[in-house]
Amino acid sequence: MKTTSIKKLMVAMTAAATLGTAGTSHAEDPIRIGGLYILSGSAATYGEFAQKGINLAVEEINSSGGILGRQVEMVYEDSQGKASVAIQAARKLVYSEGVDALVGLDSSGVAQGMVPTMPELQKPLIITHAATPDVTGNLCNPFTYRISVNVAQNMKAAALVAAETDATNWTTIGPDYAFGHQSWEFFGNYLKDIKPDVNLMSETNFPRFGAEDFTPFIDRVMDSDAEGVLISVWGGDLVNFIRQANTRGFFEKDLEVMFTVGAATEVLSALGDEMPEGVHLSTRYWYEAYDNAVNDRFVKAYIDAYGTPPSYNAEGAYAAIYAYKKAMETAGTTEGPAVAKALSGMSLEAPNGTVTFREGDHQAMVSPNWGVSGPMHPEHGIRTLTNLQIFDGEKVARTIEETGCKL
Repeated sequence: MKTTSIKKLMVAMTAAATLGTAGTSHAEDPIRIGGLYILSGSAATYGEFAQKGINLAVEEINSSGGILGRQVEMVYEDSQGKASVAIQAARKLVYSEGVDALVGLDSSGVAQGMVPTMPELQKPLIITHAATPDVTGNLCNPFTYRISVNVAQNMKAAALVAAETDATNWTTIGPDYAFGHQSWEFFGNYLKDIKPDVNLMSETNFPRFGAEDFTPFIDRVMDSDAEGVLISVWGGDLVNFIRQANTRGFFEKDLEVMFTVGAATEVLSALGDEMPEGVHLSTRYWYEAYDNAVNDRFVKAYIDAYGTPPSYNAEGAYAAIYAYKKAMETAGTTEGPAVAKALSGMSLEAPNGTVTFREGDHQAMVSPNWGVSGPMHPEHGIRTLTNLQIFDGEKVARTIEETGCKL
């Protein structure tokens, strides 16, 4: 192992020296970016939608000359929603596949496990989905960035929505790992600050991720005194949850129901009119929410290519590739530390507006979207969003001091 590592280091040093004297000797080699997503199991649609967004960006960039005069090539690995698998996959992408940068991660638990390894890999990672605040908080490092909304940002927005309702007693149903527990924690703390008289019930519900039967948790909420319920179940689990909740009459109860990622188009497409009307749905990007030229072009190109509207995961992955384009062109190189440094404080125009990676924690200042499920869209076969609210990313973000990030 040591001999192999030394040989790889010598090869890398020789290549760097050659580039320093010859400049363009490797100009014809493609820039390789590694994608790490869940590509199997109940949440695989998230990885598939991310791939669609990425592939669209790569096609656009390559057709317009590439990055630094070089074409872009993607290499994908399946994280399987497991931190140990993702870490080994990332090492494979860097050491065996020779990628210049990484994008991905769907699970907060996976992100918590993998992010501490990024300084070892010396390659930048842009997280496009996983929402745990920790990776741009106490686990932050110079190589890790996030281009999507995190739990703290989205739950601040959720609390502002919930505070406008008449619900006093609140409970939750969420996956039994970081995302579910942190969603409830941040939501409860923010809601208490805004509306001190609310009651955060001790009876909470955390089914395991990948659970097949949600009926015990649904029944427990229906039999309780809850008036509002925050639901952070996601992916295929959310599809199953809603179908089971429909059969139990859950949505006929007088409850304020808030789905923290309910407006993911992957979920809406799978459910069609099974998604009930009149419930609060959030998404990190709603394709009809932003009136700008970049979004118009992206939405049209995506629908033309795939026949469905883009999801937030597709948009975040698409924007991440353009972020690397700008950072690499700014740095004038694909060298990992230089690209990572160029990302810090960088702004770019994305489908969801101007996105800035905050210098102090590398969290993008992006806008959570909350709305209420409305009638079916006449063309896209999904619920529309009514009463849409686009929250200012900076106003719902924690301060650097609150994040605990020390870069």
